[in-house]
Amino acid sequence: MSKKILLIEDDTTVRENTAEILELSDYTVETAQDGEIGIAKVEGFMPDIIVCDIMMPKVDGYDVLKAVSDNPKTQAIPFIFLSAKTDHKDIRKGMDLGADDYLTKPFEEDELISAIESRLAKTKILQAQNSTNNNLQSFEALKEKIKDFELKFYQAGEHIYEAGQTANKVFLIEHGVVKTHQIEENGKELTTALFRDDNFFGHISFTKTTSFIENATALEKTKLYEISLEDFKNFFVQSPQVMFEFIDTLGDSLNETKTQLLEMAYSSVKKKTAQTILLFAERLKKNKLKQIRISRADLAAVAGIASESLIRTLSTFKKEGIIDVEGRNIKINDFEALKNIS
Repeated sequence: MSKKILLIEDDTTVRENTAEILELSDYTVETAQDGEIGIAKVEGFMPDIIVCDIMMPKVDGYDVLKAVSDNPKTQAIPFIFLSAKTDHKDIRKGMDLGADDYLTKPFEEDELISAIESRLAKTKILQAQNSTNNNLQSFEALKEKIKDFELKFYQAGEHIYEAGQTANKVFLIEHGVVKTHQIEENGKELTTALFRDDNFFGHISFTKTTSFIENATALEKTKLYEISLEDFKNFFVQSPQVMFEFIDTLGDSLNETKTQLLEMAYSSVKKKTAQTILLFAERLKKNKLKQIRISRADLAAVAGIASESLIRTLSTFKKEGIIDVEGRNIKINDFEALKNIS
């Protein structure tokens, strides 16, 4: 049986287009053109999740969320805000009121579906946990448990932490891309790793107080959870088997990063550039057009080459028809050609 979604949106075009997207993804959709009608439909329809605009006539999205939260029959329904309001204080207000997520217009189709699936998965896991016991049964359950923590928002280029700060937190990315990087003595930036949706990052030590040895910066608009090391440690104390899964995941990630760095270290400029573009394409996992949006400085930092050399190589790839370059956007036309560059 398909999951039910209540979509509350006053803009007719947005409402109809969004409803179509959801129906094509096999959801049963009920719509409401304002908050007042939306509130009236909640208890009768009993959706599995609510997607709601904020700025609406009669009753706005904040009051819809309050009404849903105040009703014992509906207060457990996941709630996602969908709004053109992008100011941090507006986002924070929505999350402080108890919203599960906040998507800004215009939004990508896969971003909406991903947010809905994530919330539904979280609800299912929590229900399963409540029906058995409080111990975490898997690494995936740990991730869902962490999503009970506060969600933080970062704009592209904004620092998440800096080298020298006390390393007392672990981070889990809900959506976005983060790079960790160091500044060498000559002032050159060295990118050490890239992290995307569902990745953990940070410096983890349970036995001693340490500091971050590198910086972490959002490469695009990013949402993530910050968990104190003490809380993280308690999860493992309660469920030791989950700790072993987490260690295995870190080991796999470390081996992958080492392999990529070794390949780039001994490659030609052209091969380094090609490998870096492919790496970003894999890590960013963007849209069906195979297009990534990344600064030349970040590409050069990961590839370990001078920006001037990178720009010349990108121009060569463009002339050969392997890629197209428009501003910060790079569209990959021929994946195989990039893979075969030596």
